Amino acid sequence: MLHSFTRNHNDLSTEAGFQFEFFCDCCGNGFKSTFVSSTTYGQKKKSEFLGRGANMLGGLLGGKLGDLGWAVERGSNVIGDRLNDQSPQWRKEHEAAFDNAQEEVKPYFKKCPACNKWVCGDCWNNEEGLCTDCAPRESAYVAQARNQAMRRNIDEAAETATVWTGKLENRTTVCPKCGQPSGSGKFCNSCGAPLGLNKCPNCGAAVALGVKFCSECGSPIAAKSICPSCGHENEPGTKFCGECGTKL
Repeated sequence: MLHSFTRNHNDLSTEAGFQFEFFCDCCGNGFKSTFVSSTTYGQKKKSEFLGRGANMLGGLLGGKLGDLGWAVERGSNVIGDRLNDQSPQWRKEHEAAFDNAQEEVKPYFKKCPACNKWVCGDCWNNEEGLCTDCAPRESAYVAQARNQAMRRNIDEAAETATVWTGKLENRTTVCPKCGQPSGSGKFCNSCGAPLGLNKCPNCGAAVALGVKFCSECGSPIAAKSICPSCGHENEPGTKFCGECGTKL
């Protein structure tokens, strides 16, 4: 069973050889060990090559050489099956390679006595003898705190800043003629239709074109004015009755 100095490691080994990667407990940076070829794999390839050669020669000459080629090839297949099943010989190589990989990579790590993490040089505070999680570097911590305070000051200033000084007024945002966004001018950007404001027939407030109800009093904008004198229905916004001339 493999035993590592750090729990954060990855086995990159294959049938052909052995390699391992060990990671820092703080930042996660990894260090790979040198790849080591498997002698068992080399022996397998050699056996397969001899088996194929003997089989070809046996096929040409026949007789006992053919039997010999079959036997050698059969032996190589047995070796291959054993490797696929992680034979004791392969596992022994694997464990030895893992121990050597740890000896190779371990000098790049330091163990923090406070939290017991294995960290790389970038995450180690030499002045305090602790990892940077337990003892952040003073200069880095001061710079971080200063930038956090700066962001807070900017946010606070933005909350009280005046960023718009325009006049609040009713605007016709959609052209009542073409239905497209009208823009901020007096005429529609799409069709050129005038974008003047209506007046509420009840309270006289300015109301954008296309609005059905007054935002001041709630009266329907399209409602016709009834003449109090003759009862004639006049169009919205009419100041005098079109039938008798009475002021509306």
